[in-house]
Amino acid sequence: QVQLVESGGGSVQPGGSLRLSCAVSGLTFSRVAMAWFRQAPGKEREFVGRASRSGYTKLIAASVESRFNISRDNTKNTVYLQMNSLKPEDTAVYYCAADVQHVYGTNFPSDYNYWGQGTQVTVSS
Repeated sequence: QVQLVESGGGSVQPGGSLRLSCAVSGLTFSRVAMAWFRQAPGKEREFVGRASRSGYTKLIAASVESRFNISRDNTKNTVYLQMNSLKPEDTAVYYCAADVQHVYGTNFPSDYNYWGQGTQVTVSS
């Protein structure tokens, strides 16, 4: 059974940092691309960042690329999202996702086969 379990969310003041983790089990981690998406209330799910199977190729959404970074540790079956200089507009539920087909992943939620349950990030003063 494939499981993706996110952790690290919470409440933070503007300008703060959080690191999200997503632990994956039930599949060969090094054979899936991984991504983070987020969804704010009343909005569509939004691409945040992705990492290729090896982790060497990464892409961060333009809206957050100066503040966020994605990484993965294939020895720990875990993908991370480091978020710095957080803003209130970053408030959302953050999801990790696994793509078994595309080596580098894609920006489209429909291409991802497995999803975590989501972790809430709230940025507020």
